[in-house]
Amino acid sequence: MFYKSSCVGTLTAAPPAVQRSQRGGGRELELELRHGTGTRYTNRIDSPSISHSIRAFFFPPLISAADRLAVPLLRVFESASGAWEWAWAAEAAAWGVLRGWVVVPLLRAAVSICLMMSLAVLVEKVSMALVTSYAKLFGRRPAQIYKCDPLVADEETGSGAFPMVLVQIPMYNEKEVYQLSIGAACNLLWPEDRIIIQVLDDSTDPTIKELVRKECEMWAKKGKNIQYETRANRNGYKAGALKVGMTYGYVATCEFIAMFDADFQPGPDFLHRTVPFLVHNPKIALVQSRWKFVNASECLMTRTQEMSMDFHFKVEQESGSTACAFFGYNGTAGVWRIKAIEDAGGWQDRTTVEDMDLAVRAGLAGWKFVYLGDVQVNSELPSTFKAYRYQQHRWSCGPANLFRKLFWSVLTSKEVSIRMKLYVIYNFFIARRIMSHFVTFLFYCVVIPTSVFFPEVDVPDWGVIYVPTAITLINSIGTPSSFHLVIFWVLFENVMSLHRCKAVLIGLFEAGSSVNEWIVTEKLGDMLKAKPNSLPTKKFKLRLKDRFSFLEISIGLYLMVCACYDLKFGNDAYFVYIFPQSITFIILGLGYVGTIIPADK
Repeated sequence: MFYKSSCVGTLTAAPPAVQRSQRGGGRELELELRHGTGTRYTNRIDSPSISHSIRAFFFPPLISAADRLAVPLLRVFESASGAWEWAWAAEAAAWGVLRGWVVVPLLRAAVSICLMMSLAVLVEKVSMALVTSYAKLFGRRPAQIYKCDPLVADEETGSGAFPMVLVQIPMYNEKEVYQLSIGAACNLLWPEDRIIIQVLDDSTDPTIKELVRKECEMWAKKGKNIQYETRANRNGYKAGALKVGMTYGYVATCEFIAMFDADFQPGPDFLHRTVPFLVHNPKIALVQSRWKFVNASECLMTRTQEMSMDFHFKVEQESGSTACAFFGYNGTAGVWRIKAIEDAGGWQDRTTVEDMDLAVRAGLAGWKFVYLGDVQVNSELPSTFKAYRYQQHRWSCGPANLFRKLFWSVLTSKEVSIRMKLYVIYNFFIARRIMSHFVTFLFYCVVIPTSVFFPEVDVPDWGVIYVPTAITLINSIGTPSSFHLVIFWVLFENVMSLHRCKAVLIGLFEAGSSVNEWIVTEKLGDMLKAKPNSLPTKKFKLRLKDRFSFLEISIGLYLMVCACYDLKFGNDAYFVYIFPQSITFIILGLGYVGTIIPADK
């Protein structure tokens, strides 16, 4: 049966009134939806000619029964169709109200907040770059500011002119690198009777523990004063090990402590270039050296990490050292004055950044820090994405949690000036370790892509183009040789900002068990160069949930939708960067980044 229908009028939220009428020789079903506005919706179904033709070919009683059944069914169908369109119209009207009164104002507010945060981050980075440039142009290097004459043995005291130095090497299941760090520490040029090497082994693998012990015994037979120390538990993780390491009797004879993580390999002259700053300047508590990465060229992920870390050392650390003799201790490749550690309250394990915790407390106690950019210590960047994510979680969650716990202590400190307090609270914590993560993810991965669906939300060009370009250029000055990779660095850092934002929230609100979870960054050392049959086969096998990150994949798919919509309907060309950003999220979510460990490794 064929029918002709016509629609007149529009729908409102008023309930419809349904009427039925029959006219002439044919059947006509009229459904009318009346509303308070006087408009109506009608459907007319005419069937005389079709019904007449069908009757010529089929048994008349059957056709008659079908006609009687079809009319009420059609009435039900048309009623349901009208109700559905009315409901759809009501939903559209509700969304219009929600969009105009809630979504658009919130999105505009988010744009304004993100623009202000972007400007704050830009000002912070420009100020650090200016301080660093001033130090270079006007020779404000530590050697020109502080006395640092070399230490030499004299005829009367001999090696007594050199202070006693304790070299600490904390480690945990470091099978791939333990020989490198212990060997480098034992090869430090310093009078043998004025140095003690302390290996703090928290390894839980008996095989690795035995290997480390035998390595220490080998160097002891060569005449090195090396102490191998273990604990019955891992309470406090690294901070707990360092705290226990300070309790041994032989430590009381030492004046300074040089600390190196298991993958760090200081040069033989490291102590000769750092300790004089502490000897000649009693107000200096810490001398921090720069990290140099032996595997920076291993893959694209390590190249982008090198860019971030070089900016951290060459700009952040140097500007802090020049401007106010304060910066965050990096946890390794530094030399501490033991008296300063004790004066600050010793090692504490309340966060996963015990190094930064100690540095802030020592800074509030009035001690000064010195950064030596020309003293470099070889180290290893995490080359697997899983290891890098764990490291970044700890480095982002820990400072946020420390800020929560130290905020009032900083405000009430009587040893430092108001300027120093503001520097620690705003510059050191808020701008660099909280705000920068949120503006990177929220603005460039959420707010701007979402704005393509709302043309009434305007994002100024200076906020989309000029400010992020300036920030990117400043970040790239630390590694000029990798400038051609700056686009990849931006895309990679935007994805990592997602994990950093999660970690910051966990740290600020102390949500979940991962707030104080310490996962040691996995090092590969020379593993990939070794023979396959000499390597473990189980250590690096990844499960599906470890390989894939469904949150990143979901965000990547959302950004893909935003980019496609903008390409089809938008006028702002945001899709130019949203497309590659969405692809980056998906690639990292699938785990195709960093070094992929072969099955035989």
